[in-house]
Amino acid sequence: MEYRVLAVGDVVGEPGLRHLERHLRPLQKLKNIAFTVVNGENASGVGLTEEQAWRIRDAGADAVTLGNHAFGKTQIAACLDETSWLLRPANLSGRAPGHGCEIFDLGGVRIRVLNLIGRCDLSWGADNPFTAADRNLERGEAELTVVDFHAEATSEKLAMGYYLDGRVSALWGTHTHVPTADERVYPKGTGYITDLGMTGPVESVLGIEPAQSVEGFLGGLPGRYRPAAGPCKLQGAVFTLDGSTGRCTGVERIDLR
Repeated sequence: MEYRVLAVGDVVGEPGLRHLERHLRPLQKLKNIAFTVVNGENASGVGLTEEQAWRIRDAGADAVTLGNHAFGKTQIAACLDETSWLLRPANLSGRAPGHGCEIFDLGGVRIRVLNLIGRCDLSWGADNPFTAADRNLERGEAELTVVDFHAEATSEKLAMGYYLDGRVSALWGTHTHVPTADERVYPKGTGYITDLGMTGPVESVLGIEPAQSVEGFLGGLPGRYRPAAGPCKLQGAVFTLDGSTGRCTGVERIDLR
Protein backbone atom coordinates (compact mmCIF):
# COMPACT_ATOMS: atom_id res chain seq x y z
CA MET A 1 0.00 0.00 0.00
CA GLU A 2 1.23 3.49 -0.84
CA TYR A 3 1.28 6.34 1.66
CA ARG A 4 1.59 9.94 0.59
CA VAL A 5 3.50 12.11 3.06
CA LEU A 6 3.32 15.89 2.80
CA ALA A 7 6.26 17.95 4.09
CA VAL A 8 5.63 21.70 4.45
CA GLY A 9 8.43 24.28 4.52
CA ASP A 10 9.06 26.72 7.38
CA VAL A 11 5.93 28.64 8.38
CA VAL A 12 6.94 32.31 8.65
CA GLY A 13 5.02 34.77 10.80
CA GLU A 14 1.31 35.31 11.20
CA PRO A 15 0.74 35.67 7.42
CA GLY A 16 2.29 32.26 6.77
CA LEU A 17 0.35 30.68 9.62
CA ARG A 18 -2.97 32.05 8.34
CA HIS A 19 -2.14 30.82 4.82
CA LEU A 20 -1.44 27.35 6.23
CA GLU A 21 -4.74 27.36 8.12
CA ARG A 22 -6.66 28.25 4.95
CA HIS A 23 -5.00 25.85 2.53
CA LEU A 24 -3.52 22.81 4.28
CA ARG A 25 -6.65 20.65 4.61
CA PRO A 26 -7.84 21.25 1.03
CA LEU A 27 -4.33 20.37 -0.18
CA GLN A 28 -4.33 17.19 1.90
CA LYS A 29 -7.64 16.16 0.37
CA LEU A 30 -6.50 16.99 -3.17
CA LYS A 31 -3.28 14.99 -2.85
CA ASN A 32 -4.71 12.13 -0.74
CA ILE A 33 -2.24 12.76 2.07
CA ALA A 34 -1.85 10.15 4.81
CA PHE A 35 0.57 12.07 7.04
CA THR A 36 1.76 15.69 7.22
CA VAL A 37 4.91 17.20 8.73
CA VAL A 38 5.13 20.99 9.05
CA ASN A 39 8.23 22.93 10.08
CA GLY A 40 6.95 25.66 12.41
CA GLU A 41 10.05 27.22 13.88
CA ASN A 42 9.48 30.67 12.35
CA ALA A 43 5.78 31.05 13.18
CA SER A 44 6.73 33.92 15.50
CA GLY A 45 9.51 35.06 13.21
CA VAL A 46 12.04 33.61 15.62
CA GLY A 47 10.56 30.57 17.35
CA LEU A 48 6.91 29.81 18.04
CA THR A 49 4.51 29.99 20.94
CA GLU A 50 2.46 27.13 22.35
CA GLU A 51 -0.67 28.70 20.84
CA GLN A 52 0.96 28.77 17.40
CA ALA A 53 2.10 25.16 17.75
CA TRP A 54 -1.49 24.11 18.42
CA ARG A 55 -2.76 26.22 15.53
CA ILE A 56 -0.39 24.38 13.19
CA ARG A 57 -1.58 21.11 14.66
CA ASP A 58 -5.25 22.10 14.31
CA ALA A 59 -4.62 23.21 10.71
CA GLY A 60 -3.84 19.58 9.86
CA ALA A 61 -0.23 18.82 10.83
CA ASP A 62 0.41 15.38 12.30
CA ALA A 63 3.92 16.39 13.40
CA VAL A 64 5.52 19.82 13.85
CA THR A 65 9.30 20.10 13.53
CA LEU A 66 11.66 22.88 14.58
CA GLY A 67 15.25 24.03 14.01
CA ASN A 68 17.80 26.62 15.13
CA HIS A 69 15.01 28.84 16.51
CA ALA A 70 13.42 26.00 18.47
CA PHE A 71 13.74 27.94 21.73
CA GLY A 72 13.24 31.44 20.30
CA LYS A 73 10.14 31.66 22.49
CA THR A 74 11.15 30.15 25.80
CA GLN A 75 7.57 29.41 26.83
CA ILE A 76 7.54 26.59 24.27
CA ALA A 77 9.68 24.48 26.61
CA ALA A 78 6.75 23.03 28.55
CA CYS A 79 4.90 22.17 25.33
CA LEU A 80 7.98 20.38 24.01
CA ASP A 81 8.06 18.20 27.10
CA GLU A 82 4.32 17.46 27.10
CA THR A 83 3.44 16.82 23.44
CA SER A 84 4.60 13.86 21.38
CA TRP A 85 3.96 15.54 18.00
CA LEU A 86 6.14 18.65 18.57
CA LEU A 87 9.78 17.84 17.79
CA ARG A 88 12.98 19.82 18.20
CA PRO A 89 16.25 18.65 16.59
CA ALA A 90 17.29 15.33 18.11
CA ASN A 91 20.99 16.24 18.11
CA LEU A 92 20.61 19.16 20.50
CA SER A 93 21.94 18.82 24.03
CA GLY A 94 20.26 16.21 26.20
CA ARG A 95 19.67 19.02 28.70
CA ALA A 96 17.29 20.74 26.27
CA PRO A 97 13.55 20.18 26.75
CA GLY A 98 11.63 17.94 24.40
CA HIS A 99 12.69 15.22 21.99
CA GLY A 100 13.54 14.89 18.33
CA CYS A 101 12.22 11.51 17.23
CA GLU A 102 8.74 10.01 17.45
CA ILE A 103 6.92 7.00 15.97
CA PHE A 104 3.31 7.47 14.86
CA ASP A 105 0.77 4.71 14.15
CA LEU A 106 -1.09 5.20 10.87
CA GLY A 107 -3.22 2.09 11.35
CA GLY A 108 -1.41 -0.63 9.46
CA VAL A 109 1.97 1.06 9.23
CA ARG A 110 4.19 2.99 11.61
CA ILE A 111 6.07 6.11 10.58
CA ARG A 112 9.12 7.45 12.40
CA VAL A 113 9.67 11.23 12.19
CA LEU A 114 13.22 12.38 12.92
CA ASN A 115 14.21 16.05 13.24
CA LEU A 116 17.92 16.92 12.91
CA ILE A 117 19.91 20.15 12.70
CA GLY A 118 23.05 20.73 10.65
CA ARG A 119 26.31 22.14 11.96
CA CYS A 120 27.79 23.81 8.85
CA ASP A 121 27.33 27.59 9.27
CA LEU A 122 24.95 27.09 12.19
CA SER A 123 27.66 27.98 14.69
CA TRP A 124 26.63 26.32 17.94
CA GLY A 125 27.15 23.09 19.76
CA ALA A 126 24.82 20.51 18.29
CA ASP A 127 25.95 16.89 18.25
CA ASN A 128 27.01 15.34 14.96
CA PRO A 129 23.75 14.89 12.99
CA PHE A 130 25.07 11.84 11.13
CA THR A 131 25.83 9.82 14.24
CA ALA A 132 22.67 11.16 15.88
CA ALA A 133 20.71 9.73 12.96
CA ASP A 134 22.35 6.35 13.50
CA ARG A 135 21.34 6.32 17.16
CA ASN A 136 17.75 7.33 16.56
CA LEU A 137 17.18 4.83 13.75
CA GLU A 138 17.99 2.06 16.22
CA ARG A 139 15.23 3.11 18.62
CA GLY A 140 11.84 1.50 18.15
CA GLU A 141 10.39 -0.09 15.05
CA ALA A 142 8.72 1.59 12.08
CA GLU A 143 8.03 0.58 8.50
CA LEU A 144 8.54 4.16 7.26
CA THR A 145 11.00 6.84 8.39
CA VAL A 146 11.08 10.48 7.31
CA VAL A 147 13.69 13.09 8.26
CA ASP A 148 13.50 16.90 8.46
CA PHE A 149 17.13 18.03 8.25
CA HIS A 150 17.23 21.71 9.24
CA ALA A 151 20.53 22.87 7.80
CA GLU A 152 22.24 25.76 6.01
CA ALA A 153 24.75 24.04 3.74
CA THR A 154 23.48 22.23 0.66
CA SER A 155 26.54 19.97 0.81
CA GLU A 156 25.65 18.80 4.31
CA LYS A 157 22.08 18.03 3.24
CA LEU A 158 23.17 16.16 0.11
CA ALA A 159 25.74 14.16 2.08
CA MET A 160 23.08 13.22 4.65
CA GLY A 161 20.84 12.04 1.83
CA TYR A 162 23.52 9.66 0.57
CA TYR A 163 24.41 8.60 4.11
CA LEU A 164 20.83 7.59 4.90
CA ASP A 165 19.90 6.32 1.42
CA GLY A 166 18.09 3.02 1.79
CA ARG A 167 17.77 3.45 5.56
CA VAL A 168 15.04 6.09 5.57
CA SER A 169 12.03 6.55 3.31
CA ALA A 170 12.42 10.29 2.74
CA LEU A 171 14.68 13.16 3.74
CA TRP A 172 14.04 16.83 3.11
CA GLY A 173 15.89 19.99 4.00
CA THR A 174 14.49 23.07 5.72
CA HIS A 175 15.93 26.39 6.97
CA THR A 176 16.90 28.39 3.86
CA HIS A 177 13.28 29.27 2.96
CA VAL A 178 14.21 28.94 -0.74
CA PRO A 179 12.95 25.81 -2.54
CA THR A 180 15.36 23.73 -4.58
CA ALA A 181 14.58 21.95 -7.85
CA ASP A 182 16.45 18.70 -7.11
CA GLU A 183 13.63 16.46 -5.92
CA ARG A 184 14.50 12.85 -6.67
CA VAL A 185 14.63 9.28 -5.42
CA TYR A 186 18.15 8.22 -4.41
CA PRO A 187 19.61 4.94 -5.81
CA LYS A 188 18.60 2.85 -2.78
CA GLY A 189 15.08 4.24 -2.51
CA THR A 190 15.17 7.35 -0.32
CA GLY A 191 13.11 10.33 -1.49
CA TYR A 192 15.01 13.60 -1.28
CA ILE A 193 14.89 17.37 -1.78
CA THR A 194 17.54 19.82 -0.53
CA ASP A 195 15.06 22.45 0.68
CA LEU A 196 11.27 22.66 0.77
CA GLY A 197 11.07 26.45 0.75
CA MET A 198 8.75 28.33 3.09
CA THR A 199 5.13 29.09 3.90
CA GLY A 200 4.81 32.87 4.02
CA PRO A 201 4.65 36.12 2.03
CA VAL A 202 5.55 35.92 -1.66
CA GLU A 203 6.97 39.45 -1.90
CA SER A 204 9.51 39.16 0.88
CA VAL A 205 13.10 38.27 1.73
CA LEU A 206 12.72 34.93 3.52
CA GLY A 207 9.39 36.17 4.89
CA ILE A 208 10.32 39.66 6.08
CA GLU A 209 9.78 43.06 4.47
CA PRO A 210 12.19 43.49 1.53
CA ALA A 211 13.05 47.09 2.48
CA GLN A 212 13.98 45.98 5.98
CA SER A 213 16.29 43.27 4.67
CA VAL A 214 17.91 45.65 2.16
CA GLU A 215 18.54 48.18 4.94
CA GLY A 216 20.46 45.56 6.89
CA PHE A 217 22.67 44.74 3.91
CA LEU A 218 23.33 48.45 3.36
CA GLY A 219 24.72 48.63 6.89
CA GLY A 220 21.75 50.27 8.59
CA LEU A 221 19.83 49.25 11.70
CA PRO A 222 16.71 47.51 10.38
CA GLY A 223 15.31 46.67 13.83
CA ARG A 224 13.19 43.70 14.80
CA TYR A 225 12.05 41.61 11.84
CA ARG A 226 8.64 42.54 10.45
CA PRO A 227 6.73 39.98 8.35
CA ALA A 228 5.93 41.20 4.86
CA ALA A 229 2.37 41.92 3.77
CA GLY A 230 0.52 40.64 0.73
CA PRO A 231 -0.25 37.24 -0.83
CA CYS A 232 1.41 34.14 0.57
CA LYS A 233 2.65 30.79 -0.70
CA LEU A 234 2.77 27.30 0.78
CA GLN A 235 5.82 25.36 -0.36
CA GLY A 236 6.81 21.79 0.31
CA ALA A 237 6.84 18.33 -1.25
CA VAL A 238 4.78 15.16 -1.40
CA PHE A 239 6.64 11.86 -1.00
CA THR A 240 4.92 8.67 -2.16
CA LEU A 241 6.09 5.82 0.06
CA ASP A 242 5.66 2.06 -0.32
CA GLY A 243 4.46 0.64 2.99
CA SER A 244 5.80 -2.86 2.26
CA THR A 245 9.36 -1.87 1.31
CA GLY A 246 9.71 1.48 3.10
CA ARG A 247 11.05 3.01 -0.11
CA CYS A 248 10.00 6.16 -1.89
CA THR A 249 8.53 5.83 -5.39
CA GLY A 250 8.08 9.50 -6.24
CA VAL A 251 8.59 13.10 -5.10
CA GLU A 252 6.43 16.06 -6.13
CA ARG A 253 7.21 19.68 -5.29
CA ILE A 254 4.35 21.85 -3.99
CA ASP A 255 3.98 25.61 -4.45
CA LEU A 256 0.47 26.76 -3.53
CA ARG A 257 -0.38 30.47 -3.85
